[in-house]
Order: sequence, then structure tokens, then C-alpha cells
Amino acid sequence: MAESPAHRIEQALARIERAAAARSYATERLARRHAKLRARIEEAVTSLDALIARETSGAEQG
Repeated sequence: MAESPAHRIEQALARIERAAAARSYATERLARRHAKLRARIEEAVTSLDALIARETSGAEQG
């Protein structure tokens, strides 16, 4: 027995909803990873700035 058009449409909509949810999850995951990486880079730049400042002040005094 062949599936009705309405049933096939419902199945297609369910597949689309699953795909959209998966894409949304992937996008959110990527955004979280980006935020973590950005924070780590900001910390590294701050540390480098402090190191450069210490080296520069030490060179001026010596």
C-alpha cells in the first residue's frame, strides 16, 4: 500500500525539522567555541602586553 501524500509531507517536514535542529546545535556549538578561543586569545595578548611593558621599563632603567 502506497503512503498518502499527506503522510509523505509529514515525514519530509520531520526530516527538515531534524536537520534544522542539528544545524542550530552546530551553530551554537561553534559560537561557544569561538567565544572560548576569543577569551584565550585576549588573555594571551594581555599577558604579552604585560611582558612587553616589563621588558620596556627594565630596558629604560638599565
